[in-house]
Amino acid sequence: MTTFSRADTSILGRWWWTIDRWALAAVGLLMFFGVLLVLAASPAVAVRIGLDSFYLARQHFAMLPVAVALVICTSLLSPRNVRRLAAICFLGALILTAMTLISGSEIKGATRWVSIFGFSLQPSEFLKPTFAVVAAWMFAAQHGKERIPGNAISIALFALVVTLLMLQPDLGMTVVVAATWFGQFFLAGLPMFWVVALALLSILGLITAYLTFPHVTDRIDQFLDPASGDLYQVNRSLEAFMNGGLYGRGPGEGTVKEVLPDAHSDFIFAVAGEEFGLLVCLLIVGLFAFIVLRGLARLMQETNLFVLLAATGLFVTFGLQALINMGSTLHLLPTKGMTLPFISYGGSSLLALSLGMGMALALTRRRVGTGDLR
Repeated sequence: MTTFSRADTSILGRWWWTIDRWALAAVGLLMFFGVLLVLAASPAVAVRIGLDSFYLARQHFAMLPVAVALVICTSLLSPRNVRRLAAICFLGALILTAMTLISGSEIKGATRWVSIFGFSLQPSEFLKPTFAVVAAWMFAAQHGKERIPGNAISIALFALVVTLLMLQPDLGMTVVVAATWFGQFFLAGLPMFWVVALALLSILGLITAYLTFPHVTDRIDQFLDPASGDLYQVNRSLEAFMNGGLYGRGPGEGTVKEVLPDAHSDFIFAVAGEEFGLLVCLLIVGLFAFIVLRGLARLMQETNLFVLLAATGLFVTFGLQALINMGSTLHLLPTKGMTLPFISYGGSSLLALSLGMGMALALTRRRVGTGDLR
């Protein structure tokens, strides 16, 4: 039973009665599954790389309170303050992402991380949610009362973001950012001629990436022709799902985490399949679908163009990331180093997702009679 009454006009009281509590609960469930699966998968990985068996789990658990606080505190904001926060964080993420190209740490052939006060940060993770909000701001400004070339500014920022991501290189994140931005531009009234032109340009970009970046070539070739390369992780992942069956082998009883290098991050869904079975995997898929579809449903009656575009971009980014991770694990898509939202181990990813979900929940709050929150 809640301690907040409908007559409570405090910040927390108004937040409780205007927030989408079902979506908030679904995010909490995803974090709970994340605790279970990181605890199950990370000890074997930690021992294999020479760390204390629960080192990675402790790191993840230390970040959880920060992530929860970030979701709640950000969801308290008005759309105007969401816009301001996103602009500040986007600028910071843009600068730090550029710094990775100069002084970043190279891991698995990509330069995506910088060290800040001893903490390894992947700033490009924060570009995804913040750019979605900034791009929505610019698209909305194009249709505002003041004469602002929002579309041109958004296109320029998009070109800058994509260039930085491809220089790292990070094709997967580039695809997510591009798909989200394209969807927002379409909703903002992009003429059909430019829809076709941008679609063709996107295809040309993928072909260029395939011909230019060896790791992209290898992953696509391996996906299209499994005999052309090493599919060790994917094969072990598929075996894990078969071993798990309907109900799973039980918590802690799986073996895939002993042999998968990325069992705690990119392939944590395989650990879920082996230890908890198909039913729990379907529940996880259902939670992701529920959050995205419920969020989009709450926007159906939205009249503020910025709120509509920004929240849509945030939910699409969230859903695409989950789809790419699970699709890669099941060999439905080429493998890509992308975490499963709120479930995989990863400090930067967890914090960036919390920021994005907090902003999405803030934008989808009910604001009947509170126009000042716009």
